[in-house]
Amino acid sequence: MALPLAPVAALALRYGTVALAGYAIARTVEKGRRDQRAEDAMDEVPEGLTARREAEQVNATHRFRRVIRLGSDGPGVEIDATTLTRIRFRKV
Repeated sequence: MALPLAPVAALALRYGTVALAGYAIARTVEKGRRDQRAEDAMDEVPEGLTARREAEQVNATHRFRRVIRLGSDGPGVEIDATTLTRIRFRKV
């Protein structure tokens, strides 16, 4: 029995287009760099949420640190999520 090529060709064209778009996006994204000053600032953020408001800007920090284990003494993963936010308002 012959295999109908039209549905297979349409599926291959669709996935090929998605793969080509993903490759093009991956080539245009600039590789990030690690700034040690920013790393040190994130290490100093206290756990929880803090906010400060001044006349022209609002600053906020948030840190979430947890250790998740499988079982009481099983393998674990530490999650350390830190955000630093600055929102500035200026009249133009």
